[in-house]
Amino acid sequence: MKILIIAAIAVYLIGVLIIGFIYSKNNDSTEGFYLGGRKMGPIVTAMSAEASDMSSWLLMGLPGVAYAIGICDAAWTAIGLAIGTWLNWLLVSRRLRRYSSNLGAITVPDFFSKRFHDNKNIINAIAAFAIIVFFVPYTASGFAACGKLFNSLFGVDYMIAMVVSALVIIAYTIMGGFKAVCTTDLIQSIVMTIALCVVLVFGITTAGGINAVIDNGKSLAGYFSLTATHNPVNNTANSYGLITIISTMAWGLGYFGMPHILVRFMAIEDEKKLVLSRRIASIWVVIAMTAAICIGVVGLGMTKAGKLDNLADSETVIINIAKLISENGAIASVVAGVILAGILAATMSTADSQMLAAASSASENIIQDFFGVKLTKKQSLIIARIAIIVIALIGIVIARNPDSKVFNIVSFAWAGFGGAFGAVMLLALFWKRTNLAGAIAGIITGASTVFIWKFAVRPLGGIVDIYELLPAFLVSLFFTVAVSLITKAPSEEIMAEFEASKKGQ
Repeated sequence: MKILIIAAIAVYLIGVLIIGFIYSKNNDSTEGFYLGGRKMGPIVTAMSAEASDMSSWLLMGLPGVAYAIGICDAAWTAIGLAIGTWLNWLLVSRRLRRYSSNLGAITVPDFFSKRFHDNKNIINAIAAFAIIVFFVPYTASGFAACGKLFNSLFGVDYMIAMVVSALVIIAYTIMGGFKAVCTTDLIQSIVMTIALCVVLVFGITTAGGINAVIDNGKSLAGYFSLTATHNPVNNTANSYGLITIISTMAWGLGYFGMPHILVRFMAIEDEKKLVLSRRIASIWVVIAMTAAICIGVVGLGMTKAGKLDNLADSETVIINIAKLISENGAIASVVAGVILAGILAATMSTADSQMLAAASSASENIIQDFFGVKLTKKQSLIIARIAIIVIALIGIVIARNPDSKVFNIVSFAWAGFGGAFGAVMLLALFWKRTNLAGAIAGIITGASTVFIWKFAVRPLGGIVDIYELLPAFLVSLFFTVAVSLITKAPSEEIMAEFEASKKGQ
């Protein structure tokens, strides 16, 4: 059983390394390494964006929350994300593709710098620094998921499993760059979809059918409620009020500031194809998140039926279901291997994108643009690859605790990007009066609010116990607008560039 599972996972890992090797021969420029030469097709763009978005959070974090406390928190999070996904593709994708191409920008900090004509590259460096700060823990969450996977499945030491997984991700990312990342993301989204479907069908059957699963949920106070969460300690319901619902749905605001998703918009070959990408991405996200939540519910039903142990770590529910599947013969073991490869896929599809975005920030935006170090194309690519390795090493250190929660780590990093860049990106694209001072103020205050609210304000409880992304987004929005209005208006040249991007000229 274990040999067949390992074989299935090994085939998958070897496959992504081969893809990285194939595309390594085509990376002769930084635009090719970071954006694939702006030649990505609509399907690859859509699925790569969503696969890099969902991460291990989809297959571990979301089912784990539903398993532990019911559907409320998971459902409102998913609803916010679904709305945010659709709005991001609808409002941001086309305008950003056109605007960034007109300016020749290849990263998000680079776009801000050229959008506001920041000759000193101050906003470039600030944005790049924020990306590195928040991407490191985000990458760490992916490594933690890999460590949990192999530790739970084979009893392999958590640290060893995490390091080996990180090495594979590093290898194909530094070889193949953006094209390798996007191609593997497409494959990974397919594997993730297969994993979700197989686990859901098997889980329902094993739990005694859909009626048994539903009856178990109904017997638990607040489990199926959208206004309360289930307390498993004493089988009571904890209130989930309107303010909490709003703050949870605020997850959707994060999309407007996600560098690894925004860069997909910049890389598509034809902006008109973004309509197809939007439809594919929006449909897939809704189906995938619904299935993930249902898996958490079904997993608890399996526990009730005695088929699954009561899980101390609810985030391992899919891993434990895969174990049960593997006990049904050779073919089932291979299927289980594919499911577990799906968890790896979810992790890798996000970690590779994050490391690439962080590396571009270090190499292009900080070293070259801000400090003015002149590098050849070859030297720039070498620096980028070194940055990927350094970021991965820091991520490994952060994720060294096996008890770290994937959901919690991701939620903080997600808030960081949404708070720092979300409002600024929307205003940069849709309000021509936005200026450099306002954008800098928005990034700094948004990122700072995430830390302040998370560690100083939210612990106070009560009405301020809301997800830090919401106040950070609003604070950033306020300061960007306010500072832009009280400082000098953008130049005529900047205004003309804005109008050109709006009209598609």
